[in-house]
Amino acid sequence: MTDAAQPRLILASQSRSRRTMLAAAGLVIDAIPSDVDEAALKTELEGHGVGDPGEIALALAAAKAEAVSRVHPEALVIGGDQVLALGARLFDKPVDMAGARQHLRDLRGQTHVLISAVVLAQGGHVVWRHSDTARLAVREFSDAFLDTYLADAGPDVCLSVGAYQLEGLGAQLFERIDGDYFTILGMPLIALLGELRERGAIAA
Repeated sequence: MTDAAQPRLILASQSRSRRTMLAAAGLVIDAIPSDVDEAALKTELEGHGVGDPGEIALALAAAKAEAVSRVHPEALVIGGDQVLALGARLFDKPVDMAGARQHLRDLRGQTHVLISAVVLAQGGHVVWRHSDTARLAVREFSDAFLDTYLADAGPDVCLSVGAYQLEGLGAQLFERIDGDYFTILGMPLIALLGELRERGAIAA
């Protein structure tokens, strides 16, 4: 049961993985997506010379949290974002299964990084931010395996920037993973929970 003194928690996203993660950790949250145009913001950041994946992830997470926080200033708003980088190349979520297939072909046999950022905003302003990085080595799988994987995993692969869900069939794509499990799923959960406890937003 939420204490009356604890602020309302809002996730500035409809991301299924983040909602599931937070709910599984016992948080009572409302999910209210922001109207931030992520593609336009990325273009703007690049135009200003911001190319670091961590900075981009934090900026996107902050923009979402601030947008929702301006409408719900009394709440503590959680914004999250994840960026996948393969060398200097940044990936967006695949738009369809053909895009997912190409993503995985590009990642095959390579090590990429996932940077997950989480931000808290209140009263329309960011009050805390954190990011974490994981490194994932994709194995040299066959085209036949890729066909089977995509057929079995289905369109849900397009919900992930890397076209995989580590908590499901996507685990079979890797030969080595270095990093926090929750970071890979899309949010540095342990750091977020610690900050929420510090702020009295959840039980300590």
